[in-house]
Amino acid sequence: MSTPPALRIGVLAPLSRPGWTEAGRHLLAGLELAAEEINAAGGVTAGGGGGGAGGTVAEEGGVGAGGTVASGIATATGPGGRPLELLVRDTAADPRRAEAAVDELAALGAVALAGEYHSVVARAVAARAEALGLPYLCSSAVIDALTDAPAERVARLAPPQSHGWRVYAEFLLAAGHTRLAVATEPSAYWAAGTRILRERLAPRGGTVTELDARALEPAALADALAADGATALLLLTGFPDPAVELVRAVRHDPRLAGVLIGAPAGQPEFAEWAALLGDEAGGVPFLRYLPARPTALGARVEAALRDRLGAAPSFVAFEGYDTVTVLAGALRTHGTDRAALAEGWPAVAAAGTRGEIRFTRPSPSAPVWQWTGAPVQVADRDPADPTRFRTLLAR
Repeated sequence: MSTPPALRIGVLAPLSRPGWTEAGRHLLAGLELAAEEINAAGGVTAGGGGGGAGGTVAEEGGVGAGGTVASGIATATGPGGRPLELLVRDTAADPRRAEAAVDELAALGAVALAGEYHSVVARAVAARAEALGLPYLCSSAVIDALTDAPAERVARLAPPQSHGWRVYAEFLLAAGHTRLAVATEPSAYWAAGTRILRERLAPRGGTVTELDARALEPAALADALAADGATALLLLTGFPDPAVELVRAVRHDPRLAGVLIGAPAGQPEFAEWAALLGDEAGGVPFLRYLPARPTALGARVEAALRDRLGAAPSFVAFEGYDTVTVLAGALRTHGTDRAALAEGWPAVAAAGTRGEIRFTRPSPSAPVWQWTGAPVQVADRDPADPTRFRTLLAR
């Protein structure tokens, strides 16, 4: 018996520099694991009918947009089950490259898009997907304004930046930090984060001083931090440069011995942080999107991802797994017609690795369909053992 045609899902992830490649690898590991498990269990029996673009799924014509094609096809054993195939494209953190990949994936008959980590890239993907009528489930980007106007085709798993960063500000205030400095670089994402922190601290008499990480060398930035008198420095910068050198400059300056270093965007979550900073990797609080206690599914998936990655999986890997889980469920219920699939976002009810996933519009002006139940943690690496994580606050 012949294998039924695959259901193609376009995947976007930063897999080369200047993208955050470790985040991209973790995201892809979760996406691929879920697809392989679904295929091994018989694939997806799609409801409705029709091809990915309202007709026959196109045959692939090779690699475009400079990206890699990865196949997640396995023999489907269930009656009428169709395997999932992931068509992977490397965005390299470049919005224009991502837009070109979206056009290519649409032409190849992708029924939906998944993935991306960088907020500025995800914004470009979301706008192009909405214009093409292609459903897009954003796995990991958190910027609130994922689209400029409410979009019907776009949904998101990661909590909005305003929610996560308010939890982070709550942690800072509880620890007595009302005078902050941020080492920042030009970016809509970093600017939004700075604004959220300032708005949260202002009612408590708090202040936020911006230090330009592009204009100031690490030693000069340490001088400015000492002159400012802030009790915490938040790294709103690229990784590894200049974040790693900024940590070293602050940690080695006796004037700054009591200054807390924070990284709300999550840099310390990844193994590269510990590898580069060694004993100095600990004690830097960051945000991650995991429950205080893993679900049974989460524990099983964690073990499988650890084997695949050769290291502890980050929250981004779980976001990848949950993305494919949600899309497979939507395909079973609503079929492969792109319009029907997108119209089904509010009907989604999926058992994810971090809890039940449902999408709502938190407000009439909300830009996308949003999972509002995503867990939020502030965590750090234990200064006594940087290979061990500590949960400092959970919401």
